[in-house]
Amino acid sequence: MISSNPVRRAVAITASCVLLVVSLVSCGNTGTAAPQASTAASASASASAPAAAFPVTIEHKFGSTTIKEQPARVLTVGWNDQDFALALGVVPISTREWFEEYATYPWVKPALGGKPLPTFSAELNFEAIIKQQPDLIIAIYETVNKETYDKLSQIAPTVIQSGSYADEQTPWDVQTLTTGKALGKSAEAQALVDKVNAKIDEAKKAHPEFAGKVLVADFGPENGQHWLLPAKDPRRALFDALGFGAQKEANEISEERLDILDKDVLFVNGATKAKMLESPVFARLKVVKTDRTLYTDFSTPLGGALSYSGPNALLYALDVLVPQLANAADNDPSTQVKDLSAAT
Repeated sequence: MISSNPVRRAVAITASCVLLVVSLVSCGNTGTAAPQASTAASASASASAPAAAFPVTIEHKFGSTTIKEQPARVLTVGWNDQDFALALGVVPISTREWFEEYATYPWVKPALGGKPLPTFSAELNFEAIIKQQPDLIIAIYETVNKETYDKLSQIAPTVIQSGSYADEQTPWDVQTLTTGKALGKSAEAQALVDKVNAKIDEAKKAHPEFAGKVLVADFGPENGQHWLLPAKDPRRALFDALGFGAQKEANEISEERLDILDKDVLFVNGATKAKMLESPVFARLKVVKTDRTLYTDFSTPLGGALSYSGPNALLYALDVLVPQLANAADNDPSTQVKDLSAAT
C-alpha cells in the first residue's frame, strides 16, 4: 500500500513545525549524539566518496549550495531522492516516506545490504529532519519554495533542483548526475547514466515499431478520475526515451473524457486490470478491447520503479516492460499482453 497518494499528494507543513525551526536548528548543532540506528547508514554514506571531490558547488533555482567536505549523514527530502542515493551506494540516514513497499523492491534490497531504511514522515517535518543531524539534505524531486529552502539550509547544505526545469520535472539523468556530484561520486553517476542509456538504445534498435506511436500514461486512476502524464514527466521517462509520443492533454481528466486514452498504447500505473474493467466506459475503449493496454499496480515493483525512476529502478523496469510494450505495439492480436498488475 502507499502511505500518501502519489498523484495528488499535498505537502503538509504544520505551523508548529515551522515555528520550531529556528530554535531547533541551534539544538541540532550542539553536539548531541546522533540516533544510534543511523550509525551503519552514516558509514555507508561516506564509504567510498573521495575527499578530493570536495568542496563542490551545485547551482540551483535559488542560487547555489557549497558542500565543503564529504557528507557522512545524508538525508533525502524529495519523494524519490533516496532511489538515486542508493544507486550510488549511499544509504540515507532518513528519507521522505512514500511507498510502504519501497525497501522490498528487487533493486532496493541489495542496495540496503540488510539495513533498514529509516523514514521521517510523508509530511515535510522540519523537527524530524533536525533531530537526524544531517550534514547534507537532498531535495531535488520536491516542490521547494524559497522559504522552505532557507529553513532546510539552516539545518544543513541543501541541494534542490536546477532552475532549468519545472518543479518535480528534473530528468532522471540530470538528477543522477546532480546527486552524484553532491555525494562526491560523479564518475559512478555518469557510469549509471551510460548503462541505462545503452539499454534504452538496445531496446529501440530491437523495436523500431515504438517510434511515433502515441502511448498514454494514466497515473493513479482513482474514483473515476484519471491523471495523464505529459511528455517529459519523469514518471513516463522510459516511454519517451523508447520513442513513444505522448498525448497532448495532461493532468486530471474525468471519465467523460476517456476518449483521450484511446491512442496506440495505454499504460495504467496504479490500478489492476480487474479494477479498471469495472468501468463500462473504460472497458469499451478500443485500446482496451484490442489488448493494447498494460496495467500495473503501485504495490508491484514495476509500479514503484516507474514512480521512483532512479537508474537501477529504470534498468529493472526496462527488463519487465520492453517485451510487453512490444506485444502491445505490434498490432498483432495473436500476441498477448501480460497483466503486469499481478507481476512481481
